[in-house]
Amino acid sequence: MTAIAELSIEDELREQVFMVAANGGEIQIIGGGSKGFYGEAVEALPIDVSAHSGVIDYDPAELVITLRAGCRLVEVEALLAEQGQMFGFEPPCYGEDATIGGMVATGLAGPRRAWAGGIRDFVLGVKILDGRAEFLRFGGRVIKNVAGFDVSRVMVGELGALGIMLELSIRVVPIFETERTINFEHGQADEHIRWINELGSRPLPLSASLWQQGVSRIRLSGSELGVAHAAQQLGGDSCEHDWAAVKEQDHEFFTGGEAITRVALPPTCADLLDNPGQLIEWSGAQRWLRGDVDIPALRAQVESQGGNVCAFRKHDSAVAVFHPLSPALLTLQRKLKSSFDPAGIFNRGRLYPEL
Repeated sequence: MTAIAELSIEDELREQVFMVAANGGEIQIIGGGSKGFYGEAVEALPIDVSAHSGVIDYDPAELVITLRAGCRLVEVEALLAEQGQMFGFEPPCYGEDATIGGMVATGLAGPRRAWAGGIRDFVLGVKILDGRAEFLRFGGRVIKNVAGFDVSRVMVGELGALGIMLELSIRVVPIFETERTINFEHGQADEHIRWINELGSRPLPLSASLWQQGVSRIRLSGSELGVAHAAQQLGGDSCEHDWAAVKEQDHEFFTGGEAITRVALPPTCADLLDNPGQLIEWSGAQRWLRGDVDIPALRAQVESQGGNVCAFRKHDSAVAVFHPLSPALLTLQRKLKSSFDPAGIFNRGRLYPEL
């Protein structure tokens, strides 16, 4: 069985947070560093939490794993695979040093996200160290254990703005018996969007979709019999495709040093981007652009459709990474920040300058 280093540094972390808070300083939370590009730049005292590692509880029959946030994601996935299980949301690593805490803090998910759900749908419980240097625990280690406001899910995508995650309980799922990729020709993005959303209304074992340069590509996952039956119904051309390269952004679309922009839109929204070089995932809900983009103009364009734009990688530092919040959401975020981190010591400005 895969060995994962066992080490708790809770007391050391608590002492560091206490001293920083007492002296009016700020902290930059550091994990594996593989997703350090994501979010705004932070200049503060770095505190490395990657040594806080170890599996606390894992019974494959319960489909839940509880572990410390510094565990390396590749090692945890190897451990799960030995038991025929996996994280259903297909999280990217972007490097072998990626940690479980970074996985949750960024909230990033792979091609299966549109069908399986995101990280927020799988997190059951969390233990954190807040800005008062106090330990807080929310949720639990079993699936049916949440009543009222589920605070553990609030930690997903917060980029460490609310505290240091120490332990996480996460639901896992069985690995599929088989998978198959099928190609179809759809010359325009709108044609693909209409088609893939129509497929989504049918009882098919879809687990990924992608459109690029006139080719629609889907992945079927499930039992041998179910996948074979669905493939026969759909037709198309069976092919080999490296979905891990899409997940890890090693796919040719993401390489080459150009800026990468992520656009989130309702999946049924018509193509607004007028960019034949875009890559479309998640049945149209996630659309990637490569190269120079007028981010403010694009944000104004998609906002009326309920969308948002992230300057994901390699944009000018003067461009805000995340789509501006509405006044109501900004007020809510400020209240959350002040509740967990009243002095504002954790990753200040990583999400938004106001936080």
